[in-house]
Amino acid sequence: MADRLARSALYVPGDLPDKLGKALDRGADELIVDLEDAVSPERKSFARDTVAAWLAEVDRRDVAIWVRVNPGAAGLEEIHILGASTALAGVVLAKTESAAEVEAAVAVLDGVGSSARIVPLLESGAAILRAPEIAAASRVHRLQLGEADLRADLGVTPGPDERELLWVRSQVVVASAAAGIAPPIAPVSTDFRDLDALRWSTQALSRLGFVGRACIHPAQIAVVNDVFTPSAEQVAGARDVLDALGRAGSGIAVDAGGRMIDEAVARHARAVLARVR
Repeated sequence: MADRLARSALYVPGDLPDKLGKALDRGADELIVDLEDAVSPERKSFARDTVAAWLAEVDRRDVAIWVRVNPGAAGLEEIHILGASTALAGVVLAKTESAAEVEAAVAVLDGVGSSARIVPLLESGAAILRAPEIAAASRVHRLQLGEADLRADLGVTPGPDERELLWVRSQVVVASAAAGIAPPIAPVSTDFRDLDALRWSTQALSRLGFVGRACIHPAQIAVVNDVFTPSAEQVAGARDVLDALGRAGSGIAVDAGGRMIDEAVARHARAVLARVR
């Protein structure tokens, strides 16, 4: 499950044991168990211990489980305690500012003998400008945007089409491709009641190069999964492209509609087929 591109990742507070158990059956491809913003300061230790006990018992491989840890020394301690769990796909590093922070987390994972991977969460202007070096750090699986803090840091107030965030979002997509890591999943939408708006914005993010989206409420999962699951028509078209190239026996072919097909088109077709469920 961990090697498949995630369409949806559901955030779950780490200090709510009942929600942790139920979250596995909500339909998300991944869970991001949160020890950071969703947990009040006085419950941080309780949340960490709750998640450690839950990870020791959980036996599911159809849903990848990530844990978002706190920034700095507190997060490194959480990684030390949780990192050796075989149920853990990896850790989401809140408020990552540099590649050095990623490498510090890697050192802790190495120390506990863990092969878990890392998702740096970029939440500031400095993090965006350092996205290429962060993406190239050890064990980075993908990048992710934390736009609530990012908007506050930049002083951005998005309009209905969120064009004010286009440059930032594109930087993350480009940095991911340049580093050869998995494409990013898109940031959350905090409005979980307007599912039509969620679909519209998720489709726009898909066109921009995101391959999935983080969710804060189970009601968002079905819409997000639908947007990021290739349609039967897209799958058929991708297979036709690869079949045409195979029959041509060269790097260039012409499809049934008279369009030129080359390796660039074939790469896109393979990416579509890689997302088939």
